[in-house]
Order: sequence, then C-alpha cells, then structure tokens
Amino acid sequence: MASILFIGGTGQISLPCVHEAVAAGHKVSVLNRGKTNVDVPKGVSIIVGDMDDDATYSQLGDGKFDVVCQFRAYTAAQMKKDIATFSGKTGQYVFISSASAYQKPAQHYIITEKTPLVNPFWEYSRNKIACETMLREQSGLPYTIVRPSHTVRTGMPLAIGDGDAVARRLLRGAPVIVHGDGTSLWTVTRCADFAVPFVRLLGNAKALGDDFQITNDRAFTWDEITNGIAAGLGVEAQIVHVPSDTLIRYNKEWEGPLLGDKSWSALFDNAKIKGLVGDFTCAQDLPTILEDSIANFKARNAGHDQSPHALDALMDRICAEQAKLGT
Repeated sequence: MASILFIGGTGQISLPCVHEAVAAGHKVSVLNRGKTNVDVPKGVSIIVGDMDDDATYSQLGDGKFDVVCQFRAYTAAQMKKDIATFSGKTGQYVFISSASAYQKPAQHYIITEKTPLVNPFWEYSRNKIACETMLREQSGLPYTIVRPSHTVRTGMPLAIGDGDAVARRLLRGAPVIVHGDGTSLWTVTRCADFAVPFVRLLGNAKALGDDFQITNDRAFTWDEITNGIAAGLGVEAQIVHVPSDTLIRYNKEWEGPLLGDKSWSALFDNAKIKGLVGDFTCAQDLPTILEDSIANFKARNAGHDQSPHALDALMDRICAEQAKLGT
C-alpha cells in the first residue's frame, strides 16, 4: 500500500482515479479548493488549498507521500514550483500531460510514445510539452509522465464550442457543426477505463523516468460521435460540415482545439502501457462510452437557464452561410 497525494482529485479524470486507488488499497489524500460538492470515497483525506496557496502548498512536500499525482499543472511556472516542492521528498511524481502534445498532423497514422512532441497550433499543448521537458532535464524528482487523450465522464466529447450548449442545440433541433467532412477518426476513452491502468503505474518502479499514453483502442468518426450524442438525447442530429480552416476564420480560438488536435485522425497504440501494467479493457460501443456524459448533462440541464449561449448566434450564422453554398 502506498501513500498517494492527488493534486486535483475531484475532476473529470482524477475522481475515478481516486476511487480506483482507494479500491486498490492505497492511502489517498486529495488537495483541492474545497469548492466542489463531489463525493470522494470514504477514508480519503482532504487538504483544502490549491497551487496558488503558497502557505499550504509549500508544506505538501513534508507530507512524506510515496506518490504525488499532479492533475492541475499546465504551465512551466507550476512545474518549477512542483520540482522545488517535491524533489527529494517523494518516490514518484506522476505528471498528467496530454496526447494533444503529439505532432499535428502526426506523420504516422498510429500514435505511439515515440511520436514527436510538436504542436505549433495550441499553446495549451506547448505548455504541457514544456512541463515534460523540465521534468526530463532535472534529476531530483523521480517522475512518470502520463498522456490521456479525449477522456470523458461529465463533459460531452465535442470538437468545438461549449458541450452543454451544443447538446441543447441538438435538443431543440438546431443545426450543429462538425469540422471537415465528419469522417476523421477520434479516440474517446471513459475515465473509469483510464483509471485502471493509471493506478497500476502508481508506486511502480519500472514506470520511473518514462512516459505512457493511456487511451481506448477504438476510434469513431466525428459524425458517429455527434449522432451518438443525439441518439442518447433521443433526437436526430442536423449536422453541418464546415472545413476546419473556415471555422478558424470565424473564431480564432478554435485553432488550438482543431488544428492542434481534433481535425486530425487520432489512433493510439497502447502496447507500451499494457506491456508494463498488464492488459486492460475499455468500453468499445459508443452508447456505453457516452452514457455517463449524457446522464451528467441531463442532470445539469434539468434546472438550467435555457437562454441562448454566447456562441449560438455565431453557430447559427456559420450554419446559414454554409447552407447557402449548397443552393
């Protein structure tokens, strides 16, 4: 049994990992801001604070945690703070990076850990790459790097826009945008499936100084994903296909999520993680993969103000102007 600290243990991916770690018999502590009503498993110790709370954070290294799982570091400055806080004080620091850090577009249709880390389109991904680089260039903090891809539990797996707002468009029969022609392949992984191999890395000496991606082995087209969400909501999707570069001209903020990630087909080889922690299974059928996302949306939507989202007018405009091209 290991003593494990989760920095951000109530989020989309981290909460199922906390549950899995407890089920595996580990002693688990969670650092978060105390602003969520998410229930953590019985026996988990809660430390109220965040990375900006220097008084609390500076003392974490003295907690003698065997493993520190960092789900909330996004910048080089945050990584610098972690290296200073935990060097020489933990046996394993697990950094949650991102599969969006991989080269876009990838030069091979299967992504592995050997795929270069290059992303000229998305600052978020470049920051994750910078964090990884800092870990590799230091020697005082034993580390393991983990790269999830699109991992779902509460949110909708959509490429652009607010997921809930797009789901509400589906419910009221409004057209929804799918980038490109809707046929690029995208890998979607349930958080609960990610958690199983992730927890097997914790306290594993063979994982030190190495990097691992953890994803589903199954991919779906974006049209399939969008139609699957609509089916889960009991409606039919009115899909409007728009080229990614055209969408970016309408909204520059979409450049990172599209050209930096979701425009390209993303298929992953999980042989490396399976070779270390053993085989694991992920849900293969889309209704099962989307089940939690849809259930969580329905719960949120029940009492939500149904007034238009800030992007609704733009999406209506894009769909209308794209429709004119076909007349």
